[in-house]
Amino acid sequence: MGLNTQQTINIQPNQNGFYGDYGGQFLDENLKNEFQKITNAFLILKEDKKFNEELDLLYKHYVGRPSSLYYAQNLSTKYGAEIYLKREDLNHTGAHKINHALGEALLAKKLGKKKIIAETGAGQHGVATATAAALFGLDCDIYMGEIDIQKEKPNVDKMKILGANVICVKSGGRALKEAVDEAFKAYLREYNSAIYAIGSVVGPHPFPMIVEYFQSIIGREAKKQFLELTGSLPNSIVACVGGGSNAIGLFNAFLDDEFVKIYGVEPLGKGASIGENAASLTHGKDGIIHGFKCKLLQDRNGNVANAYSIASGLDYPGVGPKHCYLQKIGRVSYDTISDKDAVQAFFELSKMEGIIPALESSHAIAYALKLAQQNPEEKILVNLSGRGDKDIDFIINYEKNAI
Repeated sequence: MGLNTQQTINIQPNQNGFYGDYGGQFLDENLKNEFQKITNAFLILKEDKKFNEELDLLYKHYVGRPSSLYYAQNLSTKYGAEIYLKREDLNHTGAHKINHALGEALLAKKLGKKKIIAETGAGQHGVATATAAALFGLDCDIYMGEIDIQKEKPNVDKMKILGANVICVKSGGRALKEAVDEAFKAYLREYNSAIYAIGSVVGPHPFPMIVEYFQSIIGREAKKQFLELTGSLPNSIVACVGGGSNAIGLFNAFLDDEFVKIYGVEPLGKGASIGENAASLTHGKDGIIHGFKCKLLQDRNGNVANAYSIASGLDYPGVGPKHCYLQKIGRVSYDTISDKDAVQAFFELSKMEGIIPALESSHAIAYALKLAQQNPEEKILVNLSGRGDKDIDFIINYEKNAI
């Protein structure tokens, strides 16, 4: 299914990059002209038949799309409702991130850029970006927090094998926020020859719009597959939310189907206190971070608070502006799952279905299991956004320390 397929709903940012009150472009003056060039190029390319055909061929023959829709029979039998998984974990590189990484790399080539600069938390965006850079012959610098480098060593090794330069960030919380900070600084120095391939539907306009465009293939595929498999649409759809790319990718195709309940699942981490979670929509306040306005975790003085999640890909203190808008208008319900429940779901899916999920995706699985017990007659679709290879060493040590 090509990217030009008509979406059922088209909530897009205004010309200033705002989704309602959220989004925008709060940038260094030196970058504004460059961002306008990127915006103009993207708006032209997304309507270009050859560009979309090239990307669709990559999705089919390189990524392995469409990713499958799987009925989790064992989980369904145990928990009551019918549970279906959109298997983004089966994509080349192991997650949904390759969807936008290829698009951004192709955009970089069209703009004549020689390098991709990116940040990563769990490493999946880093691996996907390094993969796309290798494919298109681009240099690649990946910024990653020191804590995440220690947690996600398999992905760090993959990035290096693929030819990327992995830059360890040791400032502040040494996690995803700081990686974004340093990546933006590097981009400010090199924007003439490089593009910043942001890893989610966050950042200044036009990046949320660009990443959303490439990720929306998830929902279009899932909707078609679900109708073909079951003859109906799901009662509920569920996805984890850090920055929110996999969630927007699934949600977009279902936004105007009013009877389909939509749930975004944030990481509650260790608890509701500041510094113990990364639940920006649940515990955040309006603020500006990394060049855009969103719901943002803040301390009592209004400074950006440290975010925490057992899942490195979710520990960002902000969230995509479209998620903020969808929460405000009441179309999507956002709730939380703790570290403990996510780990339990990680093992539940592994042992019952033979599928090892990423810790990020485990938050969505955990929430779906709760929904299934509350609504045993329903059909629930979960976006399994990534596989758990990267988390195995960490989760084994986590379990040992918990005993």
